[in-house]
Amino acid sequence: MAVDSFPAKARKISANIGAHYVDKARKLPWRSPPGSNLPDPYHVWLSEVMLQQTTVAAVKSYFEKFTTRWPTVQDLAKADEADVMAAWAGLGYYARARNLRKCAVYITDNKDGLFPQKESELLELPGVGAYTAAAIAAIAFGERAVVVDANIERLVARLFAIDTPLPKGKAEIRAAMDAITPRHGAGDFAQACMDIGATICTAKNPKCEICPVQDQCAAFALGNVEAFPVKPPKKAKPVRRARFFWIEQRGRILLATRPPKGMLGGMRALPDDGWAAGKDGHATPPMAGEWKVHDNIVQHSFTHFSLEVDLAVYQDEKIVTNKDDNIWWALDDIAEAGLPTLYAKAVKWKMKEEK
Repeated sequence: MAVDSFPAKARKISANIGAHYVDKARKLPWRSPPGSNLPDPYHVWLSEVMLQQTTVAAVKSYFEKFTTRWPTVQDLAKADEADVMAAWAGLGYYARARNLRKCAVYITDNKDGLFPQKESELLELPGVGAYTAAAIAAIAFGERAVVVDANIERLVARLFAIDTPLPKGKAEIRAAMDAITPRHGAGDFAQACMDIGATICTAKNPKCEICPVQDQCAAFALGNVEAFPVKPPKKAKPVRRARFFWIEQRGRILLATRPPKGMLGGMRALPDDGWAAGKDGHATPPMAGEWKVHDNIVQHSFTHFSLEVDLAVYQDEKIVTNKDDNIWWALDDIAEAGLPTLYAKAVKWKMKEEK
């Protein structure tokens, strides 16, 4: 369906969504109320990076923790990377945290601590892609930019019954969003669309009866809202095997620092057997000893594969390790280590098993 053929519909959609936002905007710690002063670009950038692949409910506490500990982009640039990674633990997609600090350093060193306003210049920042650049430009600086996240993608696909399967259909959806994005107030409009997608035009059981654009929705007219957007068939995820090693001595547990590149790079974690997205681990322990193996204690799903984890336990009063990337950590303070969720699950299982 060509959006250009329905300019009146596009204008009506824009007006209804804008009016809805004035009355129903979600109150979020990184937002400014509709029609008020523009929010802090640092807050917009930080929240948008955190919200990628994550829910608003999960992000709120992390956002408040980061902005309390690092109130400005300059503060974040001075932070130790290990501290940033530990503070990020549990949010997943850890490359975002590494890029977050890298971007903060770049802005501090090259931009006098100020975010560029133009979408094209924002795209030059480390770790900032097309969506994030558009969101910052529109929300933080009032620039007209076309913002399309997963919630907006779903809303727009339904409004215009765009039936080209994803990912090919993304171009049509962006063109439709462009057609309904107003010249002024693009930031509020984008956030209004996000809100509708998150709270009304949900993936399952959408609340069409309270939707402000129900009358303009082509999918609703067809009586088949949940059919849009059209997604390709899901591929079965491969299952990988891994073994983690619990090495305990006098109330302390041995942690390793993962390699800086690759999955969960630079994070503190239990020593493991070199598992990866494309292969099983080798299951060989890092030292000789009497190991007790607990099979398949954790099942964890990544985007492109699933992981089944065994835990091998070795407890001894005379363990010696001379690896530079290893650290003894008090079990009583293990929550402060900032372990990725995958490894935190294994620790939780082991500590529960001991009770």
